[in-house]
Amino acid sequence: MKRRTFVSGTAALATAALVRPASAATIKPYSWDLSPPTDTRENFIAWGKGRGEDPTFLGQRWDRFQALLRNKDIWSPSTIRAFLLTPREEFASVNPAIHKRAYEHNFLDIGYGVTMSGPHLQGRMTNVIDVKRGEKVLEIGTGSGCQSAYIANLTENAYTIEIIKPLADRTRGLYDKLIEKGYTEYQHIKSKQADGYYGWEEAAPFDKIIVTCGIDHVPPPLLQQLKAGGLMVIPVGPPGAQRVLKVAKMQGADGSITTSREDIYGGKIVNFVPFTKLEGDKIVGNHNR
Repeated sequence: MKRRTFVSGTAALATAALVRPASAATIKPYSWDLSPPTDTRENFIAWGKGRGEDPTFLGQRWDRFQALLRNKDIWSPSTIRAFLLTPREEFASVNPAIHKRAYEHNFLDIGYGVTMSGPHLQGRMTNVIDVKRGEKVLEIGTGSGCQSAYIANLTENAYTIEIIKPLADRTRGLYDKLIEKGYTEYQHIKSKQADGYYGWEEAAPFDKIIVTCGIDHVPPPLLQQLKAGGLMVIPVGPPGAQRVLKVAKMQGADGSITTSREDIYGGKIVNFVPFTKLEGDKIVGNHNR
């Protein structure tokens, strides 16, 4: 997720999201045994259509999946499955102007000065932390809700924090609406509105953490809440010059804790907006040192 300055039209997007009637369409409820075909586009669309999904969006999802494979943004079978089972169009539906563009390789405006990250970035960040079923995963920056939707297809223990209260409320409402529609995997997502810099102490420790806003250091509370042997993916660097790092936390035989860092894009700059902070109930400044 990338945040931007407040843009006009946010109130209209919020209103549209609240008044849009719930779809009467339902899909077959979630099961860990669901296995979408990965052999041909036709078979995938037929499978998804049989489950109750829109064939137009299924075709777009397949085409983006092929692009993700070519670009090596996803590679593990579990993350491929998570991508193919996640209806990005539902998370883009809060803004009619972007609904049909859900699978584009772009950041899409979802209101509140926030964008929905492109599928390549979300796919790679999700695959890098290598979530296993049963692991506890924390996301900082709920945004549209799409990133945690991927995680909900990987583990029953997904936690997500959003700093913008009306956005946190809207996305929680969207999860609940989708659960009613049949996407019961989103029952795996626990969400709250808070300053993500401090993590979710009462739910810690976490096996994996994914951060979607840029900062010039790894927040000590998040590193503390990461289990030994755990992984975090986070954009680190000065404003406009972040690199997306995989941070591994390790514990030696003597109990000492060490960390290692690896750039998941091999040095490429990925520009994220600052990791903002709360003072009272207001967002004020950022957490850069």
